[in-house]
Amino acid sequence: MLDTLKTLCGASGVSGDEGEVRDEIRRRAGALADGISQDALGNLIVTKRGARRAASKLMLCAHMDEVGVIVTHITDDGFLKFAFSGGVDRRVALGKRVFFGKRRVPGIVGVKPYHMLDGAERGKVPQLGSLCIDIGARSRGEAEKLVSLGDTGAFDARVFEFGDGYIKAKAIDDRFGCAVMLKLLEDTPVDCTFVFTVQEEVGARGAATAAFAVQPEIALVLEATTAADLPGVPEGGRVCSLGGGAVCPFMDGGAIYDRELWALIKGIALRGGIPWQTKTYVSGGTDAQAVSRAGRGARVAALAAPVRNLHSPACVAKISDMEAVLTLARAFLEEMGGDV
Repeated sequence: MLDTLKTLCGASGVSGDEGEVRDEIRRRAGALADGISQDALGNLIVTKRGARRAASKLMLCAHMDEVGVIVTHITDDGFLKFAFSGGVDRRVALGKRVFFGKRRVPGIVGVKPYHMLDGAERGKVPQLGSLCIDIGARSRGEAEKLVSLGDTGAFDARVFEFGDGYIKAKAIDDRFGCAVMLKLLEDTPVDCTFVFTVQEEVGARGAATAAFAVQPEIALVLEATTAADLPGVPEGGRVCSLGGGAVCPFMDGGAIYDRELWALIKGIALRGGIPWQTKTYVSGGTDAQAVSRAGRGARVAALAAPVRNLHSPACVAKISDMEAVLTLARAFLEEMGGDV
């Protein structure tokens, strides 16, 4: 699974422009699936027969898109003005590398030099309007040969392992969930529909249409979630912690998860000795908010890997936590052969 994650994190797939990631997932899923289709919005819907049928129609989902930038204006002297696609903290973008399109046109997010700031400006995070991206062009015409308005840019894709089992990459949210689903496709114990969604970072738009088409009765959302286990953050505000195992939330900013499914997953983890934790702070949101309300509605649970620096070019996760999510997700599928 780790090699798959690294490959997927290396691909570009800013919200609304997920084609490169989707193509890689389609290629990997093709030899494993019983059926693959793509809907009008771009979701990839993969069906797989297992060793037995689930008592309830079952769907797993993870989103393909990542946060990034989108070009909104090109200045006369060749700089790019931009907006963020998805929720990005301006602080994490300053000085970072971004890449545009299949040619991987490189750019650097720039800002007014520090020595030119007045006293008031030095104590504030620069506003988005004061930022620009330098692609090395000397004029608007030169820049337009490389990029166009509406082009999306992804952060630097370098991935590396470090320390005691940690990994750094952009887009772990949610290429991790996609990697888990590709692994589960190899030997899913029950019939299941795997949905790789688009545009989660801009409002769970893909999940709404996909869930309406699939009409699941039970859905499991596989995600990456905020970990704030850093110095200076009080215990109750840390949300969850790296090294604590799989995260099984009972609620987030967009959904209250099914209580029976939540209890079931906790029980599976305890019986199997699988490390797990929950979120100690109600924050964020996932595709669950759309899946739970689409069509006739669905009972929804979630499993996530805790990630530091979420929505940044330097997401940090612990490999053991990700392995715990995979183990717990597989065990959950095995339980789906009976009524829940």
